Amino acid sequence: MGSVVLGQSPNSPHGDLALVGGTIYVSPAEEPIRDGVVLIQGGKILAVGSRAHLQVPQAAQVLDCSGLTITAGFWNSHVHFFERKWANAATIPAPELSRQLQDMLTRYGFTSVFDIGSMWENTRQLRGRIESGEVPGPRIRSTGEALVPPGALPSETVLNMMGVMKFPAPEIADAAQAAAASRKLLDEGVDGIKLFASSPRGAPLPESAMQAAVSEAHRLGKPVFVHTNTSADVLAAVQAGVDIVAHTTPHSGPWDERILAAMKERRVALTPTLTLWKYYLRHDRVSAREQIADTEVGQLRAWVAAGGTVLFGNDLGAVEYDPTEEYALMTEAGMSFRQILASLTTAPAERFGESKQLGRIAAGLQADLVVLKEDPSRNIRALTAVQYTLRDGKIIYRASQ
Repeated sequence: MGSVVLGQSPNSPHGDLALVGGTIYVSPAEEPIRDGVVLIQGGKILAVGSRAHLQVPQAAQVLDCSGLTITAGFWNSHVHFFERKWANAATIPAPELSRQLQDMLTRYGFTSVFDIGSMWENTRQLRGRIESGEVPGPRIRSTGEALVPPGALPSETVLNMMGVMKFPAPEIADAAQAAAASRKLLDEGVDGIKLFASSPRGAPLPESAMQAAVSEAHRLGKPVFVHTNTSADVLAAVQAGVDIVAHTTPHSGPWDERILAAMKERRVALTPTLTLWKYYLRHDRVSAREQIADTEVGQLRAWVAAGGTVLFGNDLGAVEYDPTEEYALMTEAGMSFRQILASLTTAPAERFGESKQLGRIAAGLQADLVVLKEDPSRNIRALTAVQYTLRDGKIIYRASQ
């Protein structure tokens, strides 16, 4: 039983790898396989089943997963590569870049991420280095720079205090500008469009401007995300046709039935970012933080009760990297382990058109997997206790022994 080197394929003659002995959650909707086996060949899942019924090829490299739990690789559908550490991504030494990707993403099981606001050319360079095999990391989708109302961007001083790179974001005030800015980004190869619905220092985006951006993105089958500050923002953006609401809006009070019905009718998804608001209020009184937490948890609870789609997203890059508290708050909002697992796996795979490749553990799908030290069905915090993260059958993160 040999070991597998980080970031490399198994060294068996056929590149076979067998994860043996773990509890396997093949999807959030199915009962787990106990004492299971996942066979991987050529970066894809060859077979999955119980050890009693699935023979491990003699040539396969074996990864002992006894006592561990295996799930499909996690998606984080709301991240940012705008911290100063990612500047000049093309020239960061590979070992340092690998460590940064591990600290932020792969150590927590994230094998796919959607960056919804960063300097596109820089993020494209980062993605290119991962895809070339130079550094181990997740699959990256990106909207590039977000489209914002005039005057919405913080000052350079504020950005510097936040640890964020200064980069231009297209300012748009009307439909023509929104369409032109969206076309430019889409022509440059982004995977979606991100809008800021309003600005604390000026007028919100007109609904016609949001509609124009949506039209350009949808013409190419690309999703549109929206940063919302108020419940009014949510309603306007949903009516304009956006696909993903990127935040709860706890400063505007509970979401009423009108908002929930509009979101549900138009099949909008939500990335809750519950930890974000508590993080921003970390210097304020406990009572203020608790009030915000109660409101945002209530908004998510109402959305889940309405049958709405949740995509895990915690604004990673703007908050502390450890997602443990986000999982705990989602649980507080009434989400079960299986619902949270769906938000990390099947829901984003379906939303972003990858359900035939990612999101489940099934023969023929890409071997993006997370091996956890404990069973998160018993304790949701176990979702962050990652032993191995695999992408395309390669181990891209291994916890220190």
